[in-house]
Amino acid sequence: MLYGRDRETAELDRLIDAALRGRGDACVLWGDPGIGKTALLRYIEGRAEGLAVLRSRGTRSESAMAFAALHELLWPVLDRVDALPAPQAAALRAAFGLGEGRTDSLLLGAATLTLLSELARRRPVLILVDDAQWIDTESASCLAFVARRLRTEPITLVAAHQGDPADGRWSGVQGLHVEPLDEAAAHEYLRAEHAELTEPAAKAVLRSAHGNPLALHEFSGMADVDPAEGDTLSPGPRLRQAFLATVASLPRAARTLLLLVAAEDRGDLGTVNTAATALGIGAETWDQAVVGRFLDLTGTRVSLRHPLIRSVIYEAALLPERQAVHRALAAALGGQDDTDRRAWHLAEATLESDAEVADLLHHSAQRALARGGCAAASRALRRSAELTPDAVQAGGRYAVAARAAWESGEPERARELLAQARSRAPEAVVTTLSGGLRGLLEFVHGEQARAHRLLLAEALIVEDPRLAVQLACLALRAAWNIDSPEHWARALGVLDGLPATGDERIDLLVTGFRHWWFEEALPDRQAMPEITPGNDLDLLIWLMVPAPIALAWGLEEQARACYQGAADRLKETGVLSGLALLLSQVGLVDMMAGHWPEARINVSEGLRLAEDMGACSVIAQCLNVMGWLRAATEGETAADEMVQEVRRHRSNWSSRALMGASYWHQGVAALGAGRAEDASDLLDRLITPGGQAAHSTFAVLAAADAVEAAVRAGRPDGASEWVRLIEEWADRSGAAWAKGAAFRCRALTAERAEAEDLYPLALAGYAEADRPFDHARTELLYGEWLRRARRRAQARGHLRAARETFARLGAHDWLARATTELELAGEAGIQAEQATGPTELTPQETRIAGLAAQGRTNKEIAASLFISPRTVGHHLSSVFLKLGITSRTELRELAETLSE
Repeated sequence: MLYGRDRETAELDRLIDAALRGRGDACVLWGDPGIGKTALLRYIEGRAEGLAVLRSRGTRSESAMAFAALHELLWPVLDRVDALPAPQAAALRAAFGLGEGRTDSLLLGAATLTLLSELARRRPVLILVDDAQWIDTESASCLAFVARRLRTEPITLVAAHQGDPADGRWSGVQGLHVEPLDEAAAHEYLRAEHAELTEPAAKAVLRSAHGNPLALHEFSGMADVDPAEGDTLSPGPRLRQAFLATVASLPRAARTLLLLVAAEDRGDLGTVNTAATALGIGAETWDQAVVGRFLDLTGTRVSLRHPLIRSVIYEAALLPERQAVHRALAAALGGQDDTDRRAWHLAEATLESDAEVADLLHHSAQRALARGGCAAASRALRRSAELTPDAVQAGGRYAVAARAAWESGEPERARELLAQARSRAPEAVVTTLSGGLRGLLEFVHGEQARAHRLLLAEALIVEDPRLAVQLACLALRAAWNIDSPEHWARALGVLDGLPATGDERIDLLVTGFRHWWFEEALPDRQAMPEITPGNDLDLLIWLMVPAPIALAWGLEEQARACYQGAADRLKETGVLSGLALLLSQVGLVDMMAGHWPEARINVSEGLRLAEDMGACSVIAQCLNVMGWLRAATEGETAADEMVQEVRRHRSNWSSRALMGASYWHQGVAALGAGRAEDASDLLDRLITPGGQAAHSTFAVLAAADAVEAAVRAGRPDGASEWVRLIEEWADRSGAAWAKGAAFRCRALTAERAEAEDLYPLALAGYAEADRPFDHARTELLYGEWLRRARRRAQARGHLRAARETFARLGAHDWLARATTELELAGEAGIQAEQATGPTELTPQETRIAGLAAQGRTNKEIAASLFISPRTVGHHLSSVFLKLGITSRTELRELAETLSE
């Protein structure tokens, strides 16, 4: 019976009802210890008739065991793993130690979602997670990934969490704060459950418990619970004092038994009983603990009646007592499957350096790393390092622990561990074992000039030539981020002096690095590798030309093939850590090529993956592209929030590249909205010496926009530097788009006679480059020029072409301008035209429809997009309805239309 929980039970009822109707959702119940979270989990389980129920519980002892909670949750349905797509099945097997290889956290999340979705095809699924604050990091990340993707699944996930989880692994999942009972509900509870209390005693309990249900129950059986008048001591400390006083009154053997259960924490009766026997604890002690309601026995499980009792007992025990029970538990864990737990119990029992125990933990960490359990490996390595007698060996273990912490999304912990490593071992050892982590941390989370210096220093001391090349190439990226030719030259000097990697393709790419930006012309395709099964993708990703540079050189088609090939390989192999970066690059190329639906899909998917990984720089890149697209299609104000978010993220890295991109996009948005002066001010920041947005690559890309803004704002003198910039770049690069931009800029600033010859040349350049948005804007400018020259018939042809492209792209502000110009040129009735045809598909629907038209099954599409087959089916149903078709055969016939 629940008292005073109408709000909470109504929400839980809603979740169950939604699941029965095929709509999934998730909720995290959070609040103080004893507030009733577990009781609410029991309530929803009691309402789950007709649902398949999966359960898991976090424990302190298994919080350092990678995938322990996920294993407990999915163990009953692991027989279904073979039906999953091969990479997903391999990821789950690797995570649970049932197969070889290392799992990827994102792939594991997709695999878990698919497995649950397949299970839910028979009947809805209810997932219950208790004590979520103690779930191992890997399991928590996976379950949060699933929880954020349940909208189209008949799956409900409810987790109970001590404290507010909003800023932790469960961010993005709705939370429900379980508050103390109000006075009426608390009084009702006491009357119903503890009728023996006198009215004065009931009032004393109410004053002491502050609406905490566990406190109400425990205080009702205690003689002295009434605090002094005006005392506002919370029930937590008073409960701890009460539990501690009760436990202290027990015989030593009973206290030791309770400490054993608290230290083991998994509830394995066999392990606890073996350890208890070794400590001389007999049956009478067990009986005493059970009769006294300290322990609950159910089958082969043993547990303390509340988690708070566990922490009170364990924290109050003397250190020698804790060591004794941990040694007994380690001795009881003799099986091969218990090796990791045995290592941890021995570590808890050890205070001084111990090479044997340190080695056991080190081996445990290696097993966790092999399965992709980076957070668990980091904790094991840290403790191993603390127990390692040899300082250099300890430093090496701290270094590997730091790298594992970073890969698990804990940069501050990584910095702390790296400092420990550097205080014990030589810099070369630390740099090699951490994979150049000191420079990487600064590159991703810090200041770019400092990252450049650290990365180059590390590249010179590591022994692995591939790692040295990767670090030097990252230093080049840092130099490009801050737009510094001096830093670029310094990095090239280091790169030139490094030994060859022995891989011809890698060495060719390294040679191509000097041609990226600050050196001579880029050799044709030298920096665009063909992605083959033999490639070292972990290294190749960092050797690929950044998309803005590829766009500047006019190599977007080759770049897209390179990025997409690498992305496809990553999806096939299941190693997804670099996928978000590649998708953000593909999205930028798609945007400039006029493939806006594909760009939205790629950057949306990249953003989702980057958020799951906590990759802030990639998040900012995706937001930049999304902001540009929203500004073009929805208007300037639609992109403001994204632009500000980019700039907020940017403060972490001092990256002029990200800042320059944001001002470029915002300037184009202002230009489209007709605010030429504001656009000119924004774009001029890209060439303001020493400014935070000054960046030569983005200045080149934005030059034509800046000239148009300056001319429209009545600032022709302000256009001259931009014209010079784009003309120099067109000569250097020979890129068709740059030639088109240079001709357009000259046309905007030229005398009438010269302009007439320049506009057709600009159109030809953009047509050759296949940049439809820029081509349409040039048509618009030419049409405006012709109309002002009173050549209306000629103007209408160009304005119609511009309008058609803007309409196809959905560029509403630009469409409105073209429409207005057409009317001024004498074309009547345009504003009254209504769009015809089927309802527009969303970007995700477009992507799924395209894949289905290629003949892929729902399961294959789901594996490709990291969603479940059921979600694919949901989207396809919407596609069929919007397109007015009923079969995949008809969809294939429409495939060409969908791709336009």
